[in-house]
Amino acid sequence: MKQQCPATTRLGLSGVTLLLVLAGSALPAVASPADTAPGTAQPTVEEQRLDRAAPQEILRRSGFDALAPRFAHALEGARGYAQAERAVNRHASALWRRAVDRAQGRGPATGDLSRGDDRPLYWARLALSRELRSWTPRFALDDQRRKALHTALETSSRGQQDIHRPGRQVKRVLVTGFDPFTLDRDVRIGNPSGASALALDGTLVRTAEGPARIEAVVFPVRWTDFAEGAVERALARHLPHLDLFTTISQGRQGRFDVERTNGAWRGGFGDNENLSRTGTVPVTDPASQPQWTSTTLPYRQLTEADTGRFPVYDNTEVTEIPAGATQPVTRPDGPTPGSTARAGGGGDYLSNEIAYRATLLRDRLGLSKLPGGHLHTPVLQFGTGNENPTTGAVTDPGFERNRSDIVRQIRALVQTAVSAAR
Repeated sequence: MKQQCPATTRLGLSGVTLLLVLAGSALPAVASPADTAPGTAQPTVEEQRLDRAAPQEILRRSGFDALAPRFAHALEGARGYAQAERAVNRHASALWRRAVDRAQGRGPATGDLSRGDDRPLYWARLALSRELRSWTPRFALDDQRRKALHTALETSSRGQQDIHRPGRQVKRVLVTGFDPFTLDRDVRIGNPSGASALALDGTLVRTAEGPARIEAVVFPVRWTDFAEGAVERALARHLPHLDLFTTISQGRQGRFDVERTNGAWRGGFGDNENLSRTGTVPVTDPASQPQWTSTTLPYRQLTEADTGRFPVYDNTEVTEIPAGATQPVTRPDGPTPGSTARAGGGGDYLSNEIAYRATLLRDRLGLSKLPGGHLHTPVLQFGTGNENPTTGAVTDPGFERNRSDIVRQIRALVQTAVSAAR
């Protein structure tokens, strides 16, 4: 993202490997009542937005408003941690599958909101998360295990536990998208990268060398999750088995950008929790951390192919502090030797950071020839006359057309990339 997406503090979301405790691993068998987390936990900043009119309308008009009450009922029936864990994984995975099926035209079209909308998934996940946060279990549950349940909810409802590996005759592609963001500016907005993830997950595209299967996952717009290794944890076991990957986020208006260079810098734009982080991207082994990483996507073919309505640019711009200097400067043709990063082509927000982390992980795993990098989409805009976030409707024909055109072009770009990557 750039900060529009965070696209434009300079393009940033629109987004190595620290370890988190996984659900149920190395946890005590029994928690004492003194360690039990209270059932009156306050909702997060993201969860608090649920009560606004637009999110409630989106949930109602998609039929996803029924999911949180069912989840709450399942939690109430849990007699121990193992049952609660199963309930969380079952309902979170079902949410992801329901969102994917809806986007791809399978199953009943509950509600009158268009099938391709990514927003029901986002708001329903938060509704489940709020139920889990406020739940008072019938058994002792310490903070560590409650956090593990939230982690399971997050990863399963984002498709991160649903990545399949096809047979060797099928090429393997992984794409990533993001949640909606800048919601205090306009709580109605969606994210075309998330919509693309739902539309592409599990689908096949044809190439001259045979079919390629696309798997997709979605990431949060939260600095903390990235610092805790969410990207590396989700991607590390899959990168060695891929033929191509691309992280995707929303960027500038009216154009796609293939980001040539990613920078190791966080610019501080507020995330979905209204938190700001500035500094070097935190990764493991910072002593060997490069200031820049580069795309290995076939950017020339992507910019030259006729893939859809929007122009596609090879974006080579960066902002750096040159070696021996103290002030940042913008370079149109990439970084100079020994410089310090202040923004990649994709800015200094989480879209730049996911690109930096994924390509750094690629290089650290010895996969330097694996095609991978970042693609910024056009900003998903509401139609003429529906721009006012206070009085505007949650959807309109222009909004639907813009999202469909962006998603369709992303599919064509992925097909072009995998066809060119031999």
